[in-house]
Parts: sequence; C-alpha cells; structure tokens
Amino acid sequence: MAKGLWAALALALASLSPAAWAQLGDERILAAREALRTGDRATLERLSSARDPHVLDPYVRYWRLSNLLARPEPAPAAELIEFLLYEPDSLLAERLRTDWLRRMARDRDWSGFLQLYPDLREPDAELRCLQRNARLENGDMTVIAEVQDRWMDLVDANSACETVFRTLALAGHITPDQLWWRIRRQTDSRNPAAARATLSWLPVSEAPALAEFERATKSPAAYLDRLPPNFSTTRVGREVALAALTRLAREDVAAARVRFDRIEERFAAEERSYLYAVLGHQGALQGSANASAWFRAAGKIPLSAEQRAWRVRAALRTEDWRGVQAAIEALPANEQALPEWTYWLGRAQAAQGRSTEAQAQFRRVAGQPHFYGLLAAEELGETFAPPTRAGAVTADDIARAESDAGLRRALALYRLDMRTEGMREWNWALRGQDDGFLIAAARVAVRNEIYDRAINTAERTDPQANYDLRFLAPYRQLIEPQVRQQGLDLAWVYGLMRQESRFIVPARSSSGAQGLMQVMPTTGKWVANKIGLRNYQANMLSDPDTNVLLGTSYMRLILEDLDSHPVLASAGYNAGPGRARRWREDRPLEGAIYAETIPFDETRDYVKKVMTNAVIYAAMFEARPQSLKARLGTIAPRMSADR
Repeated sequence: MAKGLWAALALALASLSPAAWAQLGDERILAAREALRTGDRATLERLSSARDPHVLDPYVRYWRLSNLLARPEPAPAAELIEFLLYEPDSLLAERLRTDWLRRMARDRDWSGFLQLYPDLREPDAELRCLQRNARLENGDMTVIAEVQDRWMDLVDANSACETVFRTLALAGHITPDQLWWRIRRQTDSRNPAAARATLSWLPVSEAPALAEFERATKSPAAYLDRLPPNFSTTRVGREVALAALTRLAREDVAAARVRFDRIEERFAAEERSYLYAVLGHQGALQGSANASAWFRAAGKIPLSAEQRAWRVRAALRTEDWRGVQAAIEALPANEQALPEWTYWLGRAQAAQGRSTEAQAQFRRVAGQPHFYGLLAAEELGETFAPPTRAGAVTADDIARAESDAGLRRALALYRLDMRTEGMREWNWALRGQDDGFLIAAARVAVRNEIYDRAINTAERTDPQANYDLRFLAPYRQLIEPQVRQQGLDLAWVYGLMRQESRFIVPARSSSGAQGLMQVMPTTGKWVANKIGLRNYQANMLSDPDTNVLLGTSYMRLILEDLDSHPVLASAGYNAGPGRARRWREDRPLEGAIYAETIPFDETRDYVKKVMTNAVIYAAMFEARPQSLKARLGTIAPRMSADR
C-alpha cells in the first residue's frame, strides 16, 4: 500500500510542468522577502543557505547580500564577487553593484569604487555624482574642467554632487558669479531650500545672512515692501531682492511686477534682464498677456530650457506667429529639432504665407504616431488611417522570449504580486533585443495579462507597426456597456484609460489613485454620491466593475460641466475641472494651442497623449480614417466667473 502511494506521488511529481515546479518554492521566496522587510536576519540567512531550482532563487541570495551591505560590519567582498560572477549581466548583478558602490562611498573606499564602477551598465544620477567625487579624491583634476563645462546644466544635480561642488567652490575653481547664477536657478524652482547649500560656498564677504535670505524667499512680498533704501549698494542686497522678486513672481506675477517697477532702476542691466526672463516665464504659466513683452525685455540673457519653451508658448497663446517663429529659431539645434517645435514652426511659417517652407517642416514629423505627427500629417491633407501593418514574429522569436531567463524571472515576480521587481526584470531583459524578440515578448505579456509591459515593449519596435499590441483594448466586455450607458465615446475612454493605468487592474499611484481608471478615493466618494451608489467604501475601487463605473461616470460629469469638450474634460480628469476652466482664454482658442499651453507639465503631456490615443483607437474600432484636429476643435472663451 505504502509503495503504491509513493509510486503515485512520484508519478504526479514527474508530470509537473516547470511552472508548477517553480510554484512549489514560492513560499520560500515570499518568506525571504518578508524577512528582508522585517529585518529578520536569522530567517534570511537560513533561507538563503538552501538552494532549489526556483527561477527566483537568486533573489533570496541577493536580498541577503544587500542586507549584509547595509550592516556596519565589513562588506563580504568574496561573497559579493562570487554572486557577480555567478549572475553576470543580470539585473540583480547590476543592483548588487549599485548597493556595493554606495557602501564603498559610505566607507570612503574611493579606489575600490573606481575599480567597480566601470562594470555598472546604467549608473543613476547619484552614482554619477559619487564617481566624480571618487575621481577627485583620487587626485583626478579633470573633474574640475568637467564640472565647469557643465555648470549651467548641473543646477538640478543629485545632492550627492554637492560634495564635489563644495570642494571646487571653496578651492576657488567655481567663481562667485557662477555660484550666484546657481542660487538664482535654485530659487526659481519648486525647492528653493536647495539654494542654502550653494549660499554656504560663497566667500564670507560676499554671502548674505541665511536668516535674511530665508525671510526674502518665504515672505517675499513683505520683504520687498520693507526693503531699506540702500539695499542696492551691494551685490548681496540686490541678489537677495532678486530672490524675493523671483519667489513672488511664482506666486503672483502681477504683484511681482508692481514691486519691480518701484526699484527696477536700482539693478544692473544684467540683473534686470534676468528678472524680466523670470517674469516672462511665470507670466506665461499664469496666462499673462504681458509674457511675450517681458521675454523681449530680457534681451539676450541666457534662458533655461524651460524658459525657452515658454517663450515659444507665450507667443503661441496670443497667436503671434512671427514671435513663435523667432522664438523657435532662437532655440538650440537639439531643442529646435523636437517634434513639437518642428510642427509649430511649420504652423508659424504657414500663417505667414510661407507654405513651401511649412510643408517641409510638416514632412519631417508627419505620420509619426504621436500628437505632432498626426497634426503635421493633417496639414499635408492626410488623416490617420486604420493601421494594418503587424510586425513579423517567428516561432524562433517566440521560443527565444519564452526561454529568456530575465522574462521568466519577471513573470514569476508578477505571479507573486511583486510588480515593481517584475517590471525592472522585464525592462532589463529587453535591452539590446531585436524587433522579433520584442514583439514575441509583448505577446507573452498579453498572454499573461501584463498589459502595461505588452504596450511598453511594443512601443520599442517599428513605430509604424504593431498597433494591435501598442493599443490593446482589453476588458471590452466590462468597459463597453458602461461607456454606452454613460453616452461616452469608446475610443476616448480607452485613450484615457491607456494613459491612466495601461490596463493594470491593481495599479495604484503615489497619490492614492486606484484601478483601471485611477480613481482617487475622494473622487470615488463624490461620484458615488452623485450617481446614487450606496454604501461606497474606498476599497471598492479595487473592483474593476466599480472602478469603471465610477471612472466613466466621472468622465461624463466633467464632460457635461466643460462644454462637452473632450480636451477640457481630459485636462479636468487629470488636474481638476476648475483648472481646466481657468486655463481657457478670453477668446475662442484652437484646441491644439490650448493643449500646448497647459501650464502643468504632467497635464499638458497627458492631454496630448489621451487625445492622440483616442484618434488611434477610433481608427481601429471604426476601421476608417480619423482627424485629430477635428477632435481637438476649438475651446470656447472662459466665463468671467472663471477668471
């Protein structure tokens, strides 16, 4: 009897697929991750000492080594090297090198750092900064010229770079003029506190009191209203006043202009030009009709990339096509070649009767599957036709993808709901792969219902092909009835959902938005009350049916509230309907110009992508050409109550 049971068990085990064998070890993987999370070193040591053929076994060993590197004891160099040799070119090898390099930086082992750093495939901003510091500590003086050459581009550098910057500044390799320029840029940012460190690198005789700088930047209007008459006799006094004006302009550009008018003649010409550039930038963001004039008053003062872009948008908002052309042609070549400025330069040329030049610009981007490519094609008389091309994929391609170690690890991680780790593994596995492998990998992702990886993988292939993968339409039996009930456009809903969640049911944003339609709990509660959904609880957002019901209901409500215009409603879904209303103009405005001049970077990008997605989905659903310009339409003037 016993022999029969053992024989049956052996037969059952022998018949298990590799996937089933892998799942037998899942508990060990999950237990190891929990031990890492809770700091249970003994359990982690015990689990890592075992070996089994589970595809995620290297993770258990990596977690143990990562934990050891975080401890104060000396790093286990021999074990680290062994792992790197055993897992060459893997994501975990890259992550372990990163952990080890950070440990070397903490230990100030700069020679070891420089030996290991070249093996890193994709160093992040922090490690690039630490590498400069390691070189400087080892006497490599070429770092000085490298930092000086890129000083204007390093304003937003990782905080790990501050050690190098401080060392060079205190040694006199960075001049006070360069430091003040950095302080200005940092003050004109979302994190003005970053300027404190740079202030401390100024020579004592040329630095303001930190308390005074804090008053100027935290309460700029009050500070400016109490400026002493002799504030402008020193550079320090003028720079602190500029900092206050800059911070006030970010809050209220009109109030900043009033105060600047009182003291403008007290500043040097370069200082006035700098402040006019700030006013132009903030004026454009706040919808001031004076923005272009302020940019012109700035003269030839160097502008940041963001200021250069908003100089174009300020002219575009008022449909000053000559100004649009001048602002685009003043951009550096790499920025001028971007699709947005290629398209808008063509529009500016066309508006001035220079059709031959305009068509040449449009042809540069026409047909590319993005907002400007579709618009440029329409300027040439071509609406977006239903895509027909599918990329070629062979049985060998499928076999390569299915057997790829990185993709197999990614699938196992997704199965265990370790989505962040799974996404990292998936993306790492795609590096340097050909289109055949990528298409096959995208199909593997679809088969496993990992739709975001399918879309992102397909987007790495020929941009004119694989629309069936790049614009998936899953859950249609769930979504379409809700869309029809709400009276919405199915293509628009899919276009928005693709941008919101990439069709990942458990998607959750850092702000708390959840599900297929990324509904915020407070929004869900408001919508539930509006539509009479009883007993609403925030955890209901994890249910796809409820999530789609609330999301499509919200789309309908804001569409009805915003002139039934999908551009406004898309902006409202992302940033709130109140903002979408305020961003209108006092006159009718072309929908494309409205979208281009949305002041929030995220929302501007979002609206353009949602509307482009909607056109492509409509072409696929309806099997006929579609017009993006028609969908963008014209935005009606704002009401007086919205000002």
